[in-house]
Amino acid sequence: MTTTNAPVLHPDLTQAQRDCLDALPLTGNHVVSGPPGSGKSLLAAHRAVHLALTGRPTVLLSRSNLLRQLLRDTLQGLTVPGAPVEASTVHAWVLKHFGYGAPRTQDGWFDWTALTHQAAASLGDDEAATPHLVVDEGQDLSPGFYRLVRLSAASVTVFADECQRLTDTNSTLTEITDALGRATGRAEVSGNHRNTREIASLADHFRTGGSASPMPFRSGVLPVIRHYSGAKDLADDIATTAARHPADRIGVIVNSSRMAADLMRLLERSGLAHEPQLYSSAATAGRYRDLELARPGVVVVHRASVKGLDFDTVVIADAESDSATDPTAATLRMAYYVMITRARQRLVLGWQGNRLPRHLEGLDGWVRTR
Repeated sequence: MTTTNAPVLHPDLTQAQRDCLDALPLTGNHVVSGPPGSGKSLLAAHRAVHLALTGRPTVLLSRSNLLRQLLRDTLQGLTVPGAPVEASTVHAWVLKHFGYGAPRTQDGWFDWTALTHQAAASLGDDEAATPHLVVDEGQDLSPGFYRLVRLSAASVTVFADECQRLTDTNSTLTEITDALGRATGRAEVSGNHRNTREIASLADHFRTGGSASPMPFRSGVLPVIRHYSGAKDLADDIATTAARHPADRIGVIVNSSRMAADLMRLLERSGLAHEPQLYSSAATAGRYRDLELARPGVVVVHRASVKGLDFDTVVIADAESDSATDPTAATLRMAYYVMITRARQRLVLGWQGNRLPRHLEGLDGWVRTR
């Protein structure tokens, strides 16, 4: 097996991204951190391809199935013949390697301690089949998961940003590093190649913890706070945006399945040039499970599934759903930090009701109001 770096230089990486990738040895465990827009998901795919060249099975993992689809599509343009990389959710990977009887806790998620004991009992049984694992959005997995993969993988590379922890079972960068062992390497990738300066500036207002990243050089229009009289008004505005920007990918982020269903019903009747798409984590297959994320048009997605994605235009559809939440709460601020940083060009924060939600107050200078 190759143990030294054998970088594959790809023209779609910036110099900083190439330097980060080339500095990672092909052995050992590593944690790579970076802000939204720094290219962590793209680097995760490239890292997986590099590791696959060693001849060992390589799996690119994410907690989100929607992110898995995006990573799968990215890998299609990168993989080298004879060195395939599998894109999988953590859920599917555990079931594949530990069986459908894999022990679970009362909340329905896996019992990482019991699985770690199983992995320890079979350690070294089939060393050649032990995979390299690359984890994207690794902050959304618990330390218990990392203690398991420390025993179940030839190497583990984690790409993460602890300012984007949205799940109930998450980890800080320190917790991930500790769980993977003292010898775990740490690296950073900087830069924001996704957002405009105006969008990144608003996102930074909601950031919790960590140090501020340098602002992007690219400028654009100010984000908009817009009041909607109802779902029909919201759907009409989304349809107007889609008509004005026919090549755009428009992400509509919602906080309830009811809002998602209402919007889809209205958008399907609005004569859009491209059929709107809706992602539902409850769907097992079909149009609400497998999306075409690269094509233009409207995608309606719950905020829990938006991590790792990006859109030309983002509409946060129902900010009023957070009106009862303490506007200083870290979980709320983190959620808006993640949602805002999905936008490449344009951002709308929409709300309904009689009073502007408290967490959208005092944003003069960062936004304009309509």
